Amino acid sequence: MAVDLKMPILIVDDYKTMLRIVRNLLQQLGFNNVDEAMDGSQALTMLRGKPYGLVISDWNMEPMTGYQLLKEVRADAKLGELPFIMVTAESKTDNVIAAKKAGVNNYIVKPFNAATLKTKMSAVIGEF
Repeated sequence: MAVDLKMPILIVDDYKTMLRIVRNLLQQLGFNNVDEAMDGSQALTMLRGKPYGLVISDWNMEPMTGYQLLKEVRADAKLGELPFIMVTAESKTDNVIAAKKAGVNNYIVKPFNAATLKTKMSAVIGEF
């Protein structure tokens, strides 16, 4: 099944510059239907109000972290299967294991480029 480049993607980061970078990378890959949230709780509200095809979330945010968001998404019957990619500046093994246990689909360590993002996304949603 071909990946729909028009599918809505939610990017979550409390750092506006990072939101802009990820949005630009997604646009380079052909995805233009991108929404932004500044923290996990805002993202959760948005996820419950609109169907998304993918979430790309930062790990470290206040008041709700990307990890907490992931756990909330996985616990929600309607959102439980939603593809979820975690982005972090730390490549701590503990974080990767915790995220995997919580049900993350993939993991990206900052900094990253369009090629890395495409590889990680393809592993989660299929080739595009």
